[in-house]
Parts: sequence; structure tokens; C-alpha cells
Amino acid sequence: MAYKKTSTYVAKPVDKNGNTNYTEDENQIWHELITRQMPILKNRACDEYMHGIDLIDFPKNRIPQCPEVSEVLQATTGWALEPVPALIPFDKFFHLLANRKFPAATFIRRREELDYLQEPDIFHEVFGHCPLLTNQAYADFTHTYGNLGLHATHEDRIMLAKLYWFTIEFGLIKTSLGLRAYGGGILSSMSETPYCLESNIPQRQSFNVLDVLRTPYRIDIMQPIYFVIDSFDVLFQLIDMDLIGLIHQARKLGMYPPVYEKKLSS
Repeated sequence: MAYKKTSTYVAKPVDKNGNTNYTEDENQIWHELITRQMPILKNRACDEYMHGIDLIDFPKNRIPQCPEVSEVLQATTGWALEPVPALIPFDKFFHLLANRKFPAATFIRRREELDYLQEPDIFHEVFGHCPLLTNQAYADFTHTYGNLGLHATHEDRIMLAKLYWFTIEFGLIKTSLGLRAYGGGILSSMSETPYCLESNIPQRQSFNVLDVLRTPYRIDIMQPIYFVIDSFDVLFQLIDMDLIGLIHQARKLGMYPPVYEKKLSS
């Protein structure tokens, strides 16, 4: 998703085969990100995500190319990666999801932003999200979400962004072994992965669509609230719900007060 109106990054061009030429330093940054993140995921990422990691088998010494990741996604759930500029408008974002294409900005973060980046780079999009796009319930929910957003009003899209944020980006799931993370924003972050499960600071609430739609969030802090689904069937069930109707109901009920400090204007 487009998190900021402007970007200091420029996506790298792709050739006729959809491949990108990355520098040695860019590939090294990928290597550092993935090799430090993999041990952090142990006993913290859900099994479905780890299964996707095994299926895709990301290279450790270079940034993966979109076509090679797409080949695995196509074979499992019919999805593909789509190289995009650093930021894309909502119309483009929803159009891609509605067509089972997941946007991947073809740049990787600079070394000075190794630990935290507000906008989605290729590590976040590919490492954070693509493993679970091999899971049918997750992939079908993302597809339905794209279709909804494609035809929604601007006001409803803002509310849909909350649903995306608290599921696809920062969702937790119950398992027989305890809570696990499935949100891409969590699983691509070395700090938020342990924080979301082990810190006593954030709230962890059972997933309820209306509660999610009424909950404010900030993108530039560790999340103060996580919503927990019982299984990926919950996402599958969302497909058949009247989400736009629930959005209107949430709007009538009003938003909950934020549990974080408001961001100071610069």
C-alpha cells in the first residue's frame, strides 16, 4: 500500500523479462536483512508462512527477481508479483490485487534505514507478504479485498485500509503452540516480530471486524494494538461478509479513541 504521499526512493527499471539489475551493495543489504530475520521468525511466524518460505526458497545472496517468485505463486494460488514504482495510487493498488497481482516496488532500503522504513520496499513486499500468498485463504481474502477497494468510495477505502493494516500487515493468529504472527509488516521487521508476541506493552484483542474498523492506527510506531484471528478460516469467512455495510455501521458507531499519542506536526 502507498503509505506516504512522497518518496525519497526511485524504483529500479525492469527489462523485457521483468528482471531488475541490482548493485552488489543492494544485494548485500538483502543478504543482511534475510539472514538476520530468519532466526527471529523461529517459533514466532505461523506455520503457513514458514511453509511459504520453504516453497519460495528465497536466495540469501541476492534480491529475488519478480518472475522467479511469481512462478511459485502462480503454481500454488494463481498469483504473481507486479513490479511497480516506489509509490502507487490506491486505484492501481486495488486494481492489481483484484487481478491477483501483488505490487512489489523494485527498490531496497538504504543501509541507514535498515531497521525501519515507512514505505514498502522489495524486502517488505516479497519477504513479508509473498510466503503467505501461497496460502489459499490468505490469497483469496487479498483478492476479495482488491475487488472491494476497486469499487469503493474514497471514504470507504480509508476504512478498508484499517482492515488491511490489522490483518495482512499486522495480524496475529492463534495456534496450538500459542500466538504467532502472520502480518507482513511484522514478519519483515526484526524489532516488531518479537515485540508483538512477547512485550507486555501492546494490547492483543480477539479479531472482530467492527472493532478493527473503529480502531485508529499509526504507521510510524510499534503497534499498540494487535488483532488475533483464530485461524485463516476467519479471513476466508470475511470474503462472504458485507464489508462495505460493516464499514458504514462502524462509521455510525464512531471511532475508538487512539491508544497512542498523536503525531506532532513537523
